[in-house]
Amino acid sequence: MAQTITVTAQARSALGSRANKRLRDTGFIPGVIYGHKQAVVPVTLPRKELSTHLNRGAHLFSLAVGQMSETVLVKEVQYDHLGLEVLHVDFARVDLNERVTVTVPLELKGTPKGEAEGGVLQQIMSEMEVECLVTDIPDIIRHNVSDLGLNSVLHVKELTLPPNVKPTADEDQIVATVREIVEEAATPAEGETAEPEVIGRKPEEGEAGEAEKK
Repeated sequence: MAQTITVTAQARSALGSRANKRLRDTGFIPGVIYGHKQAVVPVTLPRKELSTHLNRGAHLFSLAVGQMSETVLVKEVQYDHLGLEVLHVDFARVDLNERVTVTVPLELKGTPKGEAEGGVLQQIMSEMEVECLVTDIPDIIRHNVSDLGLNSVLHVKELTLPPNVKPTADEDQIVATVREIVEEAATPAEGETAEPEVIGRKPEEGEAGEAEKK
């Protein structure tokens, strides 16, 4: 179940890329709060504290802005080009009894028994979209794959999900497989022959004479 994390934010009056850069240089992150037909509120948040919570998979926050407190859901996080530093966060106002759609990480646990038969686990989905109450948002979805044998396929409908959490993806969508990886032999390109060049071979009849004339 999702925990509501309280973070103190400040209303932000200076807008624009230059102002946002100055914020980041002093250890803060710009963000906005919107939704529920209320005014958009630009805010400033402590970078280190917020980044720690986001890296742990937090979705639900209680942002204390002045005398007000906003219950919000993380809707979009913008990172730098390396995907490391948080640059901006969008928050949407929510009600604790509201059903929402969110994307959460998907972690496969255990070693498939099919690996002992030469198979390799290939995870197709690393995250998945789910629908649930705001208070039921899971930080991560974990599924044990120890029972997967060689040539087994794991589908969305076979995942173990928390109570009251429903996937939005098609139930037959593939999550992971256990397959034997077969290396294909290289084939010659069109117009080429597969016969290797023999270094130091004897010239064919007529070739030696041509070589002597050169």
